[in-house]
Amino acid sequence: MSKYDDAIKLMEERCGNGKEVVIALATISLSANAAGNPRPAARMVCAYYEDGVFYVSTDATKNKSLQIEKNNEVSVCGLDWFASQGIAENLGWVKDEKNAEILAMFKKVFGWFEYVGDEDNPNSIVMRITLTEGTIIDNEKKYGEQKYEIDFINKVVK
Repeated sequence: MSKYDDAIKLMEERCGNGKEVVIALATISLSANAAGNPRPAARMVCAYYEDGVFYVSTDATKNKSLQIEKNNEVSVCGLDWFASQGIAENLGWVKDEKNAEILAMFKKVFGWFEYVGDEDNPNSIVMRITLTEGTIIDNEKKYGEQKYEIDFINKVVK
């Protein structure tokens, strides 16, 4: 197995396998700071992870969605010792036929979704965050390494 395979295995163990994870999602705010520079905006979101992608249920009218519409580069991190950059994409209404598998996963993974997912609201959307690069820390050195610098696009560990 390669170091990349080991890193992906760690991500799957920690975040995947059909479970809900809480991650911090950072975007660029639509309002600048006093000096006119862009400001970060971070919030905790519930997500599920599969094959290098986090899926998030949200509302198209929320700040995070509007910020991603303007600049889709995001950062995510979790208490499972990972931090990554990625590209976020609005996949549209959760009940759109093309999102049927994701909606089914939301209902399976998120125990709360049936009650507060607001799936009949056309602004209830699927946000896909495709990871591009990141770091995973494994203090136990389960697969031999303590730190993995991952390039998700080229599928290598630096």
